[in-house]
Amino acid sequence: MPVQRLNHAVLYVRDVERSVAFYREALGFEVVMGMRGAAFLQAPGSSNDHDLGLFQVGANAAPSPAGRTSVGLYHLAWEVDTLDELERVQAKLAELDALVGASDHSTTKALYARDPDGLEFEVSWLVPAALLTEELLAGRTSIRPLDLEAEKRRYGAQTRGGVGVSVPV
Repeated sequence: MPVQRLNHAVLYVRDVERSVAFYREALGFEVVMGMRGAAFLQAPGSSNDHDLGLFQVGANAAPSPAGRTSVGLYHLAWEVDTLDELERVQAKLAELDALVGASDHSTTKALYARDPDGLEFEVSWLVPAALLTEELLAGRTSIRPLDLEAEKRRYGAQTRGGVGVSVPV
């Protein structure tokens, strides 16, 4: 049987409380269970037991060398339902000085940010399957600056993303 979806991610962080505060404020995650040096968080609207686990390794932990001097995870990608929500997240990430980029990958509209430990993550909106065109599919390998206002005019601010792609029809 093939894998269907990612159930949860677990990150090693320097300070669990600091990371919990960040993910709560930036993405609206809520703690569903915590213990000394660990927390399990759930994304808003998720029915998953937990979507993100955080394990504290201490303030003296070195930054991750992944992608610079070692192999490792580049980033996690969280998906939002609408372009309005992507815009709201963009403003929040900018306010937190966590936003490091915004890209148009043709079929995916993406924001890139770093948490307090420098771990990168993506927040994205996916063009619904019914709106995919040959031109969009052909452009998936190109990266352009993200123009959220233009994308909202093109697809609608409240159009549910990912339908037929990552979200069942």
